[in-house]
Amino acid sequence: MCEANAYLIKGEEEEMIMEAVDTVEPEDGGIKLTSIFGEQKFLKARIHSLSLVDHKVFLKE
Repeated sequence: MCEANAYLIKGEEEEMIMEAVDTVEPEDGGIKLTSIFGEQKFLKARIHSLSLVDHKVFLKE
């Protein structure tokens, strides 16, 4: 499987905000995440970095 986990960077800490992320889409003022289970979240954040080998998406407010 190729889905990733999404993390929100807060200072020096990383908080996992969603597991099994399937899509990351830009929306007005933020990012919409959708998991393979249909769960959706909208965050006022931007993509900070991606670690594709580790299946991680890092977001920053």
